[in-house]
Amino acid sequence: MAKIGIVGAAGYTGGELLRILINHPDVIITCAMSNSQAGKLVSDVHTDLLGSCSLVFTKDLTPVDVLFICSGHGESKKFLASHSIPWHTKIIDLSTDFRDESEGFVYGLPEFQKEKIKEATKIANPGCFATSIELALLPLAAKGLLNQDIHVSAITGSTGAGQSLSETSHFSWRNNNVSVYKTFTHQHLSEIRQTISAVHPAPKIHFIPYRGNFSRGIMANVYTDFSGSQEDAEKMFDAFYQHSPFVFRSPQPVDVKQVVNTNKCFLHLEVHEGQLLITSVIDNLLKGASGQAVQNMNLMLGWDEDAGLRLKSGRF
Repeated sequence: MAKIGIVGAAGYTGGELLRILINHPDVIITCAMSNSQAGKLVSDVHTDLLGSCSLVFTKDLTPVDVLFICSGHGESKKFLASHSIPWHTKIIDLSTDFRDESEGFVYGLPEFQKEKIKEATKIANPGCFATSIELALLPLAAKGLLNQDIHVSAITGSTGAGQSLSETSHFSWRNNNVSVYKTFTHQHLSEIRQTISAVHPAPKIHFIPYRGNFSRGIMANVYTDFSGSQEDAEKMFDAFYQHSPFVFRSPQPVDVKQVVNTNKCFLHLEVHEGQLLITSVIDNLLKGASGQAVQNMNLMLGWDEDAGLRLKSGRF
């Protein structure tokens, strides 16, 4: 059994890791760190875990085999600089701090570089928007078909903003409301360009993100020039993802509820007047964060890629 530690275990992504890992067949959680909740039962904060988890939050790190870091952006570097982590401890960071693959970190999108992840000791988990958009674009990049501008319109639930309150995360603001933010400048654009450019020179990506009035999930609508047929597009995506246990092409239009509470990404394709539209849906907290982090851990430790991740959606 691998011993697991979680830094920032009281937050959204930390809580999702706890929910997944308490049912993982090959791990035991031995350390749940939180400066703000230290001394409290985990189930007093993540109240749905009552009866499933008897852990207590701590401020101190104990020896573990795998360490998940769920700190805020910019905090992971500070944590690693202030703690001595044994060389044999595998690290999976869920912040933006190392997504440029600095300091020995490997970018952890399994559908992009699975073999490299298997050999890694430090993983930078991708961003949620980045995951949904990269999965929509990688088959086209692999065929050298991204030669014109890419347009993206994507919406995310309120959990994408984290637990810290702000004007735009209050219920009274979010409820019955939709808004755009960080138009053309979202922080995930840099990692999207980095990933796509590693396969094929990336053209301009025009990205408009939306805040949705729902809790979790992402829908990204991505379109660009395409000279092939509907059948050509479908065969290309099916071939690219034939060995990916969590990415599926749907012949029917997709919606967010199909993937909420799962580690899946559903893709729907539509060719229209020389354009290919790819609709990509994921759960921002699972395939966009904690689920993908566990997927990376499984690969790093040589386990089945879907171990602990055979999750049921909340369809209704």
